[in-house]
Amino acid sequence: MKSKEKPLILVTNDDGITAPGVRALVQMMNEIGEVYVVAPDSPQSGMGHAITINSTLFCEKIKIDEGPQSDREWACSGTPVDCVKLAITRILPRRPDLCVSGINHGSNSSINVIYSGTMSAAVEAGIEGIPAIGFSLCDFSYSADFFAAEDYIKKIVKESIDKEMPKGMVLNVNIPKLSKDKLKGTKVCRQAKAVWVEDYDERKDPRGRTYYWLTGKFENRDKGEDTDERALEDGFISVVPIQYDMTAHHFIAEMSHWDL
Repeated sequence: MKSKEKPLILVTNDDGITAPGVRALVQMMNEIGEVYVVAPDSPQSGMGHAITINSTLFCEKIKIDEGPQSDREWACSGTPVDCVKLAITRILPRRPDLCVSGINHGSNSSINVIYSGTMSAAVEAGIEGIPAIGFSLCDFSYSADFFAAEDYIKKIVKESIDKEMPKGMVLNVNIPKLSKDKLKGTKVCRQAKAVWVEDYDERKDPRGRTYYWLTGKFENRDKGEDTDERALEDGFISVVPIQYDMTAHHFIAEMSHWDL
């Protein structure tokens, strides 16, 4: 990035381009850089790292609200990862200096990072060598207060740009459901070892056909003091650095003794 240029920031999400969370994030990023928005035209929660390969993709320029970015927004028919891929290869005038995804409605802490479309969009940017951050608020309400953590969000973004995160590095930021005066600050921590204990509710449709509806409950089985779940419970914003390399490096040496 040239010293006199404002950082180019790509904004995306998985709740859809009109979701209150992404509209709030766009406002915040307008104060920091030159914002381009490429986001799904409809909700894509839980899509993980899915990409569109068996159907066509549409990406339409759209104006949603006023602001410096008002003529730099596109609604995409695909997944969050599709949005990032299209933005980088077809839409942006140059490679972005940072990709921010969110603000998601609901937590993406611990195991949720695997399923999250919000985080997968950020990870896709990381794969492209672009520093990226996924923001999530632990509140599913449509009227959630996304501005309670505004100061922290902007500080995290500015630090990420100023400190030049390593290529491939992605931050998973989760914000507890608290008012501005109740937030205690940020904590850099690790992902908790938590799981979803899932089941499928069996039902019948009007024609008598059996169908299933995914249900389940979240269980945090990690009692560590240094986890994202603990930070959130204690009123802190959790910041977990993640990477797309899923190699279990610690097991490679042991496997070298296997009779393969």
